[in-house]
Amino acid sequence: MKRKTTFQKVLIYLAAIFVFVVSMFPFWWMVISSLKPTSEIFSSVPTFWPHDITFQHYYNIFVRANFWVYFTNSLMVAGTVTVLGTGIAALAGYAIGRFNIKGKNAILLMILSVQMFPLVVMIIPLFIVMSRLGLVNSLVGLVIVYLTFALPFCIWMMRSYFASIPVEIEEAAMIDGCTRMQAFRKVIFPLAWPGVSATSIFAFITAWNEFVFAVTFIQDDSLRTLPLALQQFFSRFTADFGGLMAASTIATIPVLLFFIFFQRKMTKGLVQGSVNT
Repeated sequence: MKRKTTFQKVLIYLAAIFVFVVSMFPFWWMVISSLKPTSEIFSSVPTFWPHDITFQHYYNIFVRANFWVYFTNSLMVAGTVTVLGTGIAALAGYAIGRFNIKGKNAILLMILSVQMFPLVVMIIPLFIVMSRLGLVNSLVGLVIVYLTFALPFCIWMMRSYFASIPVEIEEAAMIDGCTRMQAFRKVIFPLAWPGVSATSIFAFITAWNEFVFAVTFIQDDSLRTLPLALQQFFSRFTADFGGLMAASTIATIPVLLFFIFFQRKMTKGLVQGSVNT
């Protein structure tokens, strides 16, 4: 029995290592390709470590002023979508999960129905609406567009987390003198930090990686986001794969930092919420 348990553990570890290698290989290949000379990138024999490490591709990006404009635009758009999306979703999810609202199931069905349609179907209606509002070719319009398809899932996630928190905890806080908003802010919200973190990560990644709506709604070069910048590494007959890999590596850093930050907040929120109760 002990041998069988040990064998099972070995299989689990081997499977975990295999999944890790398969998951991390594209990221590893992207990073090492950004450090390779162009001749080595196009070599017929693949190399898993550069023979001659070069930072020329990163230098070419750093001297491109427009690249950092795109980077800043993406940070502004993704950050705004994350803050607004998480805030609105938290309030809406709390209301739907806690209050006996008439037609609550119908509201949830309407929220989920938005996710059932392909996003491409929404391009033309949204473009017409934004055009009449004068929000085409603006970052504000892009934020609104991203919120339209990020909010439904965010609300659903937050509603699920708030519904899983026992109502007795909130009632106990209100008996101790807290108003409903104080109980929400000091007790319920910290307990829901895992949901808030997951919702924030989803909203940020959705806005950070989005390409189709950005290329449709943005025409001015000074308003383009980072996914549109990556497109510029391709021309009609050639492609700057070294620059593309370097730019992709830089574009990955904010997502990793964002995830690490909120991963810590998940644990801190659980501990803080439990202490407050």
